[in-house]
Amino acid sequence: MPLFHPDRCMVRLLAALTLLFAMPALADSNRLLLRDGEREIALSVDELRARADVEFRFFDPYLAEEVDIRGLVFRELLVEHFGEVPSRLHFEAWDDYDVTLAGWDDPDWILVTHQNGEPITLRHRGPVRLVERDYGDRDPSSLRNFNDWIWMIRRIEAVW
Repeated sequence: MPLFHPDRCMVRLLAALTLLFAMPALADSNRLLLRDGEREIALSVDELRARADVEFRFFDPYLAEEVDIRGLVFRELLVEHFGEVPSRLHFEAWDDYDVTLAGWDDPDWILVTHQNGEPITLRHRGPVRLVERDYGDRDPSSLRNFNDWIWMIRRIEAVW
């Protein structure tokens, strides 16, 4: 078989081009964008994971099992980057879901970075997601009680 084969070279070229165009999408999932008017801040997901200092075990109603969670108090992150907690936040997710919700001035909201000791990825509703550390008297068997949990967060915009 000859050392240079046109079909084999074409396959390699196509594979290289596919990787080249896929890299920006992969790199983007390693950051969380915060937007306040014209100002946009890109936070490294790896840095958020390193800062994750809240750990607890709770029942995840979507998995129907107990899980170990690690993350950051979301309220503190908002104050750090916006100066205060905005009245509402607009979220955009990697699956193109978007929603605007109020009520984030509560330390029970956790920006999750790890589950069961592992960093969460897009495949596992990450790279970051929001859950409530204490969901009070809501019935975990009714998933409608958890419609404000947001997964696969790509961008958060302050709505004043």
